[in-house]
Amino acid sequence: MSKIPVVLAALVLLLCAPLLRSQDSSYQPFSRDELDNLLAPIALYPDPLLAQILPAATFPDQVDAAAQFCRAGADPADIDTQPWDVSVKAVAHYPTVLDLMDGDLNWTAALGQAWLNQSGDVMAAIQRLRREALSVGNLATTPQDDVVTQDGCIDIWPAQAGYLYVPVYDPALAFFGSGGVYGGSVVTFSASAPVGVWLNRDIDWRHRRIYYHGWSTGVGWVARSLPYVHVNGVYVNDTLRNVAVNPAAGGRIVNYRNLARYDSVHRNLSYGHQEAVTRSSARVAQRNSNYNTPASDRIIASSAAPASAPAGRPEANRFSMYAAPRQSEHSGDAGKSDTHNSGQATHSAPAKPSGGGASHSGGGGASHSSGGGAPRGGGGGSHSGGGAKH
Repeated sequence: MSKIPVVLAALVLLLCAPLLRSQDSSYQPFSRDELDNLLAPIALYPDPLLAQILPAATFPDQVDAAAQFCRAGADPADIDTQPWDVSVKAVAHYPTVLDLMDGDLNWTAALGQAWLNQSGDVMAAIQRLRREALSVGNLATTPQDDVVTQDGCIDIWPAQAGYLYVPVYDPALAFFGSGGVYGGSVVTFSASAPVGVWLNRDIDWRHRRIYYHGWSTGVGWVARSLPYVHVNGVYVNDTLRNVAVNPAAGGRIVNYRNLARYDSVHRNLSYGHQEAVTRSSARVAQRNSNYNTPASDRIIASSAAPASAPAGRPEANRFSMYAAPRQSEHSGDAGKSDTHNSGQATHSAPAKPSGGGASHSGGGGASHSSGGGAPRGGGGGSHSGGGAKH
Protein backbone atom coordinates (compact mmCIF):
# COMPACT_ATOMS: atom_id res chain seq x y z
CA MET A 1 0.00 0.00 0.00
CA SER A 2 1.32 3.41 -0.94
CA LYS A 3 2.38 5.70 1.87
CA ILE A 4 0.97 8.75 0.06
CA PRO A 5 -2.71 8.16 1.00
CA VAL A 6 -1.69 7.53 4.60
CA VAL A 7 0.33 10.74 4.74
CA LEU A 8 -2.51 12.70 3.12
CA ALA A 9 -4.99 11.28 5.61
CA ALA A 10 -2.74 12.28 8.49
CA LEU A 11 -2.42 15.80 7.11
CA VAL A 12 -6.20 16.09 6.78
CA LEU A 13 -6.65 15.03 10.40
CA LEU A 14 -4.07 17.55 11.56
CA LEU A 15 -5.73 20.34 9.60
CA CYS A 16 -9.18 19.44 10.86
CA ALA A 17 -8.15 18.98 14.48
CA PRO A 18 -8.69 22.64 15.47
CA LEU A 19 -12.21 22.42 14.06
CA LEU A 20 -13.21 19.40 16.12
CA ARG A 21 -15.48 20.20 19.03
CA SER A 22 -13.42 20.86 22.13
CA GLN A 23 -14.68 18.60 24.89
CA ASP A 24 -12.63 17.86 27.97
CA SER A 25 -12.72 14.13 28.68
CA SER A 26 -12.79 14.95 32.40
CA TYR A 27 -15.78 17.27 32.02
CA GLN A 28 -18.77 16.24 34.10
CA PRO A 29 -21.98 17.47 32.44
CA PHE A 30 -24.31 19.72 34.36
CA SER A 31 -27.72 18.22 35.11
CA ARG A 32 -30.99 19.77 33.95
CA ASP A 33 -31.57 21.33 37.36
CA GLU A 34 -28.04 22.71 37.52
CA LEU A 35 -28.38 24.26 34.07
CA ASP A 36 -31.71 25.80 35.04
CA ASN A 37 -30.05 27.49 38.01
CA LEU A 38 -27.05 28.67 35.99
CA LEU A 39 -29.15 30.04 33.12
CA ALA A 40 -31.96 31.59 35.18
CA PRO A 41 -30.33 35.06 35.53
CA ILE A 42 -30.13 35.52 31.73
CA ALA A 43 -32.87 33.27 30.31
CA LEU A 44 -35.22 36.21 29.71
CA TYR A 45 -32.64 38.35 27.92
CA PRO A 46 -33.32 39.24 24.26
CA ASP A 47 -32.05 36.64 21.78
CA PRO A 48 -29.46 38.88 20.06
CA LEU A 49 -27.91 39.64 23.45
CA LEU A 50 -27.85 35.97 24.50
CA ALA A 51 -26.24 35.17 21.14
CA GLN A 52 -23.25 37.25 22.28
CA ILE A 53 -23.22 36.36 25.99
CA LEU A 54 -22.94 32.60 25.55
CA PRO A 55 -19.84 32.64 23.27
CA ALA A 56 -18.34 35.52 25.29
CA ALA A 57 -18.59 33.38 28.42
CA THR A 58 -15.87 31.14 26.97
CA PHE A 59 -13.49 34.15 27.17
CA PRO A 60 -13.68 35.02 30.90
CA ASP A 61 -10.24 36.63 30.95
CA GLN A 62 -11.23 38.91 28.09
CA VAL A 63 -14.49 39.73 29.86
CA ASP A 64 -12.48 40.80 32.89
CA ALA A 65 -10.11 42.85 30.70
CA ALA A 66 -13.06 44.54 29.00
CA ALA A 67 -14.63 45.39 32.35
CA GLN A 68 -11.39 46.94 33.59
CA PHE A 69 -11.05 48.85 30.32
CA CYS A 70 -14.55 50.29 30.62
CA ARG A 71 -14.30 51.04 34.33
CA ALA A 72 -11.14 53.03 33.65
CA GLY A 73 -13.26 55.54 31.73
CA ALA A 74 -12.29 54.50 28.21
CA ASP A 75 -14.15 56.00 25.29
CA PRO A 76 -16.83 53.50 24.16
CA ALA A 77 -15.76 54.20 20.58
CA ASP A 78 -12.45 52.49 21.39
CA ILE A 79 -14.07 49.16 22.30
CA ASP A 80 -13.97 47.96 18.71
CA THR A 81 -10.21 48.47 18.44
CA GLN A 82 -9.42 46.15 21.35
CA PRO A 83 -7.93 42.66 20.81
CA TRP A 84 -10.94 40.79 22.21
CA ASP A 85 -13.27 38.31 20.60
CA VAL A 86 -16.11 39.92 18.71
CA SER A 87 -18.62 38.54 21.24
CA VAL A 88 -16.78 40.20 24.14
CA LYS A 89 -16.72 43.48 22.22
CA ALA A 90 -20.47 43.21 21.69
CA VAL A 91 -21.14 42.56 25.38
CA ALA A 92 -18.83 45.44 26.35
CA HIS A 93 -21.25 47.86 24.69
CA TYR A 94 -23.75 47.01 27.45
CA PRO A 95 -22.20 47.90 30.84
CA THR A 96 -24.95 46.22 32.87
CA VAL A 97 -24.32 42.90 31.12
CA LEU A 98 -20.54 43.27 31.25
CA ASP A 99 -20.69 43.96 35.00
CA LEU A 100 -22.97 40.94 35.44
CA MET A 101 -20.45 38.63 33.76
CA ASP A 102 -17.40 40.17 35.42
CA GLY A 103 -19.12 40.24 38.81
CA ASP A 104 -18.63 36.49 39.22
CA LEU A 105 -16.07 35.08 36.81
CA ASN A 106 -16.46 31.67 38.43
CA TRP A 107 -20.10 31.61 37.25
CA THR A 108 -19.08 32.97 33.87
CA ALA A 109 -16.45 30.25 33.43
CA ALA A 110 -18.97 27.57 34.41
CA LEU A 111 -21.45 28.91 31.89
CA GLY A 112 -18.73 28.93 29.26
CA GLN A 113 -17.84 25.32 29.95
CA ALA A 114 -21.50 24.34 29.73
CA TRP A 115 -21.75 26.12 26.38
CA LEU A 116 -18.61 24.42 25.10
CA ASN A 117 -19.74 20.95 26.07
CA GLN A 118 -23.54 21.10 26.31
CA SER A 119 -24.74 23.84 23.97
CA GLY A 120 -27.92 21.96 23.10
CA ASP A 121 -28.71 21.38 26.78
CA VAL A 122 -28.05 25.06 27.53
CA MET A 123 -30.57 26.11 24.88
CA ALA A 124 -33.11 23.57 26.13
CA ALA A 125 -32.75 24.98 29.66
CA ILE A 126 -33.37 28.53 28.44
CA GLN A 127 -36.51 27.39 26.64
CA ARG A 128 -37.75 25.52 29.74
CA LEU A 129 -37.29 28.62 31.84
CA ARG A 130 -39.01 30.84 29.30
CA ARG A 131 -42.00 28.51 29.14
CA GLU A 132 -42.25 28.61 32.92
CA ALA A 133 -42.09 32.42 33.02
CA LEU A 134 -44.68 32.59 30.24
CA SER A 135 -47.02 30.18 32.03
CA VAL A 136 -47.04 32.24 35.24
CA GLY A 137 -47.50 35.56 33.44
CA ASN A 138 -43.99 36.97 33.82
CA LEU A 139 -43.06 36.85 30.14
CA ALA A 140 -45.13 38.77 27.63
CA THR A 141 -44.75 41.25 24.79
CA THR A 142 -44.03 44.74 26.14
CA PRO A 143 -42.96 48.06 24.63
CA GLN A 144 -39.38 46.85 25.23
CA ASP A 145 -39.53 43.21 24.05
CA ASP A 146 -41.43 41.17 21.49
CA VAL A 147 -42.18 37.67 22.76
CA VAL A 148 -42.83 35.41 19.78
CA THR A 149 -43.85 31.76 20.12
CA GLN A 150 -43.32 29.70 16.99
CA ASP A 151 -42.69 26.03 16.29
CA GLY A 152 -42.80 25.28 20.00
CA CYS A 153 -40.01 27.75 20.82
CA ILE A 154 -40.06 31.19 22.44
CA ASP A 155 -38.10 34.01 20.82
CA ILE A 156 -37.48 37.32 22.59
CA TRP A 157 -36.62 40.22 20.28
CA PRO A 158 -36.06 43.96 20.81
CA ALA A 159 -39.40 45.64 20.17
CA GLN A 160 -38.13 49.11 19.28
CA ALA A 161 -36.21 49.95 16.14
CA GLY A 162 -32.64 50.72 17.09
CA TYR A 163 -33.00 50.17 20.84
CA LEU A 164 -32.52 47.26 23.23
CA TYR A 165 -33.57 46.95 26.86
CA VAL A 166 -31.97 44.55 29.35
CA PRO A 167 -34.60 42.91 31.58
CA VAL A 168 -34.13 43.26 35.33
CA TYR A 169 -35.62 40.50 37.46
CA ASP A 170 -35.08 38.23 40.42
CA PRO A 171 -34.86 34.63 39.14
CA ALA A 172 -36.29 33.44 42.46
CA LEU A 173 -39.54 35.16 41.48
CA ALA A 174 -39.67 35.40 37.69
CA PHE A 175 -40.31 31.71 37.06
CA PHE A 176 -42.82 31.16 39.85
CA GLY A 177 -45.53 33.81 39.65
CA SER A 178 -46.24 37.03 41.53
CA GLY A 179 -43.81 39.27 43.32
CA GLY A 180 -44.99 37.93 46.67
CA VAL A 181 -43.72 40.01 49.56
CA TYR A 182 -41.95 42.36 47.18
CA GLY A 183 -45.05 43.32 45.24
CA GLY A 184 -45.07 45.17 41.93
CA SER A 185 -43.90 43.96 38.56
CA VAL A 186 -41.54 40.99 38.62
CA VAL A 187 -39.74 41.94 35.40
CA THR A 188 -38.66 45.53 34.71
CA PHE A 189 -36.15 46.95 32.23
CA SER A 190 -32.93 48.92 32.19
CA ALA A 191 -32.58 52.23 30.39
CA SER A 192 -32.52 51.98 26.63
CA ALA A 193 -29.26 51.06 24.92
CA PRO A 194 -28.53 51.21 21.19
CA VAL A 195 -28.86 48.23 18.89
CA GLY A 196 -25.47 48.55 17.25
CA VAL A 197 -23.77 46.70 14.44
CA TRP A 198 -22.14 44.52 17.12
CA LEU A 199 -25.43 42.61 17.52
CA ASN A 200 -24.55 40.62 14.42
CA ARG A 201 -25.98 37.30 15.64
CA ASP A 202 -29.30 35.73 16.49
CA ILE A 203 -30.50 32.36 17.82
CA ASP A 204 -32.18 29.59 15.86
CA TRP A 205 -33.94 27.78 18.69
CA ARG A 206 -35.39 25.12 16.42
CA HIS A 207 -31.91 23.90 15.46
CA ARG A 208 -30.26 24.95 18.72
CA ARG A 209 -27.60 27.14 17.22
CA ILE A 210 -26.33 30.69 17.24
CA TYR A 211 -25.95 32.07 13.75
CA TYR A 212 -24.43 35.13 12.13
CA HIS A 213 -26.98 37.23 10.23
CA GLY A 214 -24.46 39.91 9.24
CA TRP A 215 -27.15 42.57 8.98
CA SER A 216 -28.30 41.24 5.64
CA THR A 217 -31.97 41.69 4.81
CA GLY A 218 -33.87 40.00 7.60
CA VAL A 219 -37.16 39.93 9.45
CA GLY A 220 -38.34 40.97 12.87
CA TRP A 221 -35.90 42.95 14.96
CA VAL A 222 -33.14 42.86 12.33
CA ALA A 223 -35.35 44.48 9.69
CA ARG A 224 -36.60 47.09 12.18
CA SER A 225 -33.14 48.11 13.35
CA LEU A 226 -31.21 47.89 10.09
CA PRO A 227 -31.91 51.53 9.07
CA TYR A 228 -30.23 52.70 12.29
CA VAL A 229 -27.12 50.52 12.11
CA HIS A 230 -23.83 51.65 10.55
CA VAL A 231 -22.40 48.48 9.05
CA ASN A 232 -18.62 48.10 9.28
CA GLY A 233 -16.00 45.43 8.78
CA VAL A 234 -15.37 44.78 12.47
CA TYR A 235 -18.70 43.05 12.95
CA VAL A 236 -19.75 42.32 9.38
CA ASN A 237 -17.33 40.18 7.40
CA ASP A 238 -17.17 36.62 6.09
CA THR A 239 -14.74 35.42 8.77
CA LEU A 240 -17.53 35.75 11.34
CA ARG A 241 -19.92 33.33 9.67
CA ASN A 242 -18.74 30.58 12.01
CA VAL A 243 -19.41 31.58 15.60
CA ALA A 244 -16.12 31.38 17.48
CA VAL A 245 -15.61 30.14 21.01
CA ASN A 246 -12.55 29.53 23.15
CA PRO A 247 -11.77 25.80 23.65
CA ALA A 248 -9.22 26.68 26.34
CA ALA A 249 -12.13 27.66 28.59
CA GLY A 250 -12.77 23.96 29.12
CA GLY A 251 -9.57 23.70 31.17
CA ARG A 252 -10.25 26.67 33.39
CA ILE A 253 -10.59 26.00 37.12
CA VAL A 254 -14.16 26.34 38.35
CA ASN A 255 -15.13 26.17 42.02
CA TYR A 256 -18.25 24.04 41.69
CA ARG A 257 -19.05 24.24 45.39
CA ASN A 258 -19.34 27.99 45.08
CA LEU A 259 -21.92 27.58 42.32
CA ALA A 260 -24.35 26.31 44.97
CA ARG A 261 -25.36 29.91 45.56
CA TYR A 262 -27.15 29.72 42.20
CA ASP A 263 -30.25 27.99 43.49
CA SER A 264 -33.03 30.37 42.55
CA VAL A 265 -34.98 27.76 40.55
CA HIS A 266 -34.07 24.54 42.35
CA ARG A 267 -33.29 25.26 45.98
CA ASN A 268 -30.55 23.60 47.99
CA LEU A 269 -29.06 22.08 44.87
CA SER A 270 -25.53 20.78 45.37
CA TYR A 271 -23.74 20.73 42.06
CA GLY A 272 -22.88 17.10 41.36
CA HIS A 273 -19.21 17.52 40.57
CA GLN A 274 -16.51 15.71 42.48
CA GLU A 275 -15.39 17.24 45.73
CA ALA A 276 -11.84 16.57 44.56
CA VAL A 277 -12.28 19.20 41.86
CA THR A 278 -13.00 21.83 44.48
CA ARG A 279 -10.08 20.71 46.64
CA SER A 280 -7.79 20.79 43.60
CA SER A 281 -9.00 24.29 42.74
CA ALA A 282 -8.26 25.47 46.25
CA ARG A 283 -4.74 24.02 46.16
CA VAL A 284 -3.99 25.69 42.83
CA ALA A 285 -5.37 28.98 44.12
CA GLN A 286 -3.20 28.81 47.21
CA ARG A 287 -0.13 28.00 45.13
CA ASN A 288 -0.62 30.47 42.29
CA SER A 289 -2.86 33.29 43.47
CA ASN A 290 -2.23 36.54 45.25
CA TYR A 291 -5.15 36.79 47.67
CA ASN A 292 -4.54 40.50 48.13
CA THR A 293 -6.05 41.22 44.71
CA PRO A 294 -9.79 41.41 43.96
CA ALA A 295 -9.19 39.53 40.71
CA SER A 296 -8.09 36.40 42.58
CA ASP A 297 -11.31 36.47 44.56
CA ARG A 298 -13.34 36.66 41.38
CA ILE A 299 -11.46 34.00 39.45
CA ILE A 300 -11.12 31.42 42.24
CA ALA A 301 -14.28 31.79 44.30
CA SER A 302 -14.40 31.19 48.03
CA SER A 303 -15.14 27.59 48.98
CA ALA A 304 -17.30 28.62 51.91
CA ALA A 305 -20.69 26.98 52.27
CA PRO A 306 -23.45 28.62 50.19
CA ALA A 307 -25.51 31.30 51.79
CA SER A 308 -28.92 30.26 53.06
CA ALA A 309 -32.01 31.42 51.20
CA PRO A 310 -33.41 34.74 52.43
CA ALA A 311 -36.67 34.92 54.27
CA GLY A 312 -39.71 35.65 52.17
CA ARG A 313 -38.62 33.58 49.20
CA PRO A 314 -41.69 32.00 47.55
CA GLU A 315 -42.07 28.26 47.99
CA ALA A 316 -43.19 27.46 44.45
CA ASN A 317 -43.55 24.02 42.91
CA ARG A 318 -39.99 23.66 41.71
CA PHE A 319 -40.69 20.57 39.68
CA SER A 320 -43.66 21.86 37.67
CA MET A 321 -41.62 22.51 34.55
CA TYR A 322 -40.64 18.86 34.35
CA ALA A 323 -44.00 17.14 34.75
CA ALA A 324 -44.58 17.02 31.01
CA PRO A 325 -43.07 19.31 28.39
CA ARG A 326 -45.71 21.73 27.22
CA GLN A 327 -43.79 22.31 24.03
CA SER A 328 -41.43 20.15 22.04
CA GLU A 329 -37.66 20.46 22.44
CA HIS A 330 -35.76 20.11 19.21
CA SER A 331 -32.26 18.89 18.56
CA GLY A 332 -29.88 20.43 16.09
CA ASP A 333 -26.54 22.01 15.38
CA ALA A 334 -24.25 23.40 18.00
CA GLY A 335 -22.21 26.54 17.44
CA LYS A 336 -19.12 26.32 15.25
CA SER A 337 -15.98 28.39 15.37
CA ASP A 338 -13.42 30.38 13.51
CA THR A 339 -10.68 32.89 14.09
CA HIS A 340 -11.02 36.51 13.12
CA ASN A 341 -9.59 39.98 13.50
CA SER A 342 -10.83 43.24 14.92
CA GLY A 343 -10.99 46.74 13.52
CA GLN A 344 -12.69 50.09 14.08
CA ALA A 345 -16.40 50.78 14.03
CA THR A 346 -18.90 53.54 14.47
CA HIS A 347 -22.58 53.38 15.30
CA SER A 348 -25.63 55.51 15.77
CA ALA A 349 -29.16 55.15 17.05
CA PRO A 350 -32.50 56.74 16.20
CA ALA A 351 -34.12 59.51 18.11
CA LYS A 352 -34.39 58.34 21.66
CA PRO A 353 -37.79 56.92 22.62
CA SER A 354 -39.41 57.58 25.95
CA GLY A 355 -38.21 55.13 28.54
CA GLY A 356 -34.61 55.82 29.39
CA GLY A 357 -31.19 56.97 28.30
CA ALA A 358 -28.90 54.98 26.13
CA SER A 359 -25.69 53.75 27.58
CA HIS A 360 -22.86 51.59 26.39
CA SER A 361 -19.28 50.83 27.01
CA GLY A 362 -16.14 47.77 26.23
CA GLY A 363 -14.05 42.66 22.96
CA GLY A 364 -11.17 39.57 20.38
CA GLY A 365 -9.59 36.10 20.33
CA ALA A 366 -11.45 33.23 18.83
CA SER A 367 -11.46 29.52 18.40
CA HIS A 368 -13.97 26.73 18.01
CA SER A 369 -17.12 25.17 19.56
CA SER A 370 -19.53 26.81 22.06
CA GLY A 371 -19.55 28.19 26.01
CA GLY A 372 -19.51 30.40 30.18
CA GLY A 373 -21.09 33.67 32.20
CA ALA A 374 -21.97 35.35 35.63
CA PRO A 375 -25.30 36.21 37.18
CA ARG A 376 -26.42 38.54 39.80
CA GLY A 377 -30.13 38.67 39.33
CA GLY A 378 -31.10 39.18 35.71
CA GLY A 379 -29.25 42.23 34.53
CA GLY A 380 -29.14 44.48 37.50
CA GLY A 381 -31.77 43.02 39.82
CA SER A 382 -30.95 40.96 42.85
CA HIS A 383 -31.24 37.22 42.94
CA SER A 384 -31.36 34.97 45.93
CA GLY A 385 -28.41 32.69 45.84
CA GLY A 386 -26.81 34.67 43.01
CA GLY A 387 -23.18 35.58 42.75
CA ALA A 388 -22.11 39.04 43.64
CA LYS A 389 -18.49 40.03 43.53
CA HIS A 390 -16.56 38.35 46.28
